[in-house]
Amino acid sequence: MTRTRVSTLMLYKTLSAAVYGIDASIIEVEVDISGIKTSEDHFHTVGLPDAAVRESRDRVRAALKNCGYDIPLTHITINLAPADIRKEGSGFDLPMALGILGAYGGLNKKELPDCLFVGELSLDGGIRGVRGALPIAIEARGKKISKLIVPELNAKEAAMVGGVSVYPVKSLLDVIRFVNTGNGIQPLNVDSEILLSESQQFSVDFKDVRGQQTAKRALEVACAGGHNILMIGPPGSGKTMLAKRMPTILPPFTFEEALETTKIHSVAGVLDAGAGLVGVRPFRSPHHTISDAGLIGGGAVPRPGEVSLAHNGVLFLDELPEFPRNVLEVMRQPLEDGTVCIARASMSLTFPSRFMLAAAMNPCPCGYFNDRSRECHCTPPIIQRYMSKISGPLLDRIDIHIDVPAVNYKEMRSGSEPESSATIRERVMRARDSQLKRFSESPNAKIYCNAQMAPRHIRTFCELSADCERLLERAMAQQGLTARAHDRILKVARTIADLDGSPALEPKHIAEAIQYRTLDRTFWA
Repeated sequence: MTRTRVSTLMLYKTLSAAVYGIDASIIEVEVDISGIKTSEDHFHTVGLPDAAVRESRDRVRAALKNCGYDIPLTHITINLAPADIRKEGSGFDLPMALGILGAYGGLNKKELPDCLFVGELSLDGGIRGVRGALPIAIEARGKKISKLIVPELNAKEAAMVGGVSVYPVKSLLDVIRFVNTGNGIQPLNVDSEILLSESQQFSVDFKDVRGQQTAKRALEVACAGGHNILMIGPPGSGKTMLAKRMPTILPPFTFEEALETTKIHSVAGVLDAGAGLVGVRPFRSPHHTISDAGLIGGGAVPRPGEVSLAHNGVLFLDELPEFPRNVLEVMRQPLEDGTVCIARASMSLTFPSRFMLAAAMNPCPCGYFNDRSRECHCTPPIIQRYMSKISGPLLDRIDIHIDVPAVNYKEMRSGSEPESSATIRERVMRARDSQLKRFSESPNAKIYCNAQMAPRHIRTFCELSADCERLLERAMAQQGLTARAHDRILKVARTIADLDGSPALEPKHIAEAIQYRTLDRTFWA
C-alpha cells in the first residue's frame, strides 16, 4: 500500500450530530494539531465525551493507518462543541478522522460547512451503522445542511426525510474521495409513499380465528376507538392469537405517524435497516420478567422502553398478574398522558408513548375458574389474592374487560368462513373517519380517537337521553363503578355508536359498553 505523508494545517472543523431522546443536535467537531512531535500518543477528546467517544482515538488511528495515511505522533485535541452537552456513541469516529486528515492537509477543502458526517469506523477503515440516523437527517434538514454522509446500513432510513441529500458510504476511503473530488457516491433517492404502501403486509389474519365472536367484537370496538382492552380466559382460549391480530384491523399508518414511530425505533437501535421505515403499527409483547426501566425506558443516558416502542401501535402484556406490581404501576402515567418523562441528574427527556394496551390473563392461578369443561382447584382467597395483583387504578384505565371462554369443538370445526381482517378494518376506518371529522370541528382538540377524549369532550360529544341516563345510573349503583369507569363507559359507547353510524348515543350502545365493565363486579366487588 502506498503511504501518504500529510503536512500540518493546525485546525480543521467538521459537522456531526448527537441524539438526545428522539431528537438530534448538531455537533461541531474541532480538531487542533500542535505541530510538536512527541514520542508518545497525545490524543485528547474534550466536550463531555462518554467512554465510547474517548475510545474512538484508537479506532481512528488504526483506520487512518490501514487506509494508507501516516499520522505523526503529535498533540491532537478534539473538541465536541457545544462542550456542555454529554456526547455518547460511536458515530463521531468518521468526522474525527476527517478532521484529523483536514488538519494535516490531507483534504482538498479547507472547510465543509454543507456536509454532516456520522459513522463508526472499523480498524480496516470500513464504516459501521449507528443509531438515530432518522432524527439526525431531520435535524440536518432543519439546519439547512444539504449533504448527509451516513453508513450504507443507515442510508435508507435517513433518505425518508426530504430536503437533504443522503450519501451512503462503505469506507473511509470512499468519504475522502467524495470530499476531495465530489465523485464516486450518488445520493440515495427513496419514494417514501411507495415504501410505506409496500410495507403494509401482514402474516396473520382474523379469518384464522374460529369462534370467539364476542371477543372479536370487543377487539373491533377497541381498535375503532383506540381503547385499552383486557382479555380474561383459561389457557388455550385464544387470547394471544386474538391480540396478535389487532394491528391488522387498525387504520394504516399515515406517513407522519410512520416517521414518528421510526424515529423511536431508530434511536433504540431496533429498526430493520433493510426496511428503512416502520410501515405497520408496532406490536410489542414484553415478557413478564421485564423491569420497570425496560418497560418505561431508562439508563444513564435514557433510552426508549417498550411503551415508547409501541407508540402508535399495540403493547400486549400477556399473563398480566405475573408482571411485578411496581412495573405495572409505572404505566399509569403513559396510559393517561401518552408520554413518558425520564429525569436524570444531567438531563430530562420525554418520549412519546401513545399506544393501545392489550392485556391477557387467566381468571385464577390454575386458569380454570368458571370454566365449563375443567374444574378449578383454587380457593376464593387464592383467587382474590391473584386478581388483586392488578390495582384498581390501573384497571380503571383499561376501557374494555372481556371474557374469552374456551372454544368448543363445533366452533373449531365449523365450515363457515370467519370475517377477514380487511373486512373488519373497513368498519374500523369508517368509525375513525367519523371521529376525526367530529374532533376537527372542535376548537383546540388535538385528539384523534374517542379514547383520547377529555372530560369536556365527553360532555360535548356524549350527550345522554333520559333512557340512557337511567340505564347508566343503575349500572353505576349496582356495580359500584368509579368516576373514571363512568367516563370509560361513555367513551366506549361513543365508539359503538360510531361503528353503527349513529350520531347520538342510544340505550343499546350504553348497554353494550356497560357489558364490557362487568368484570369489575365479578372480581373486585
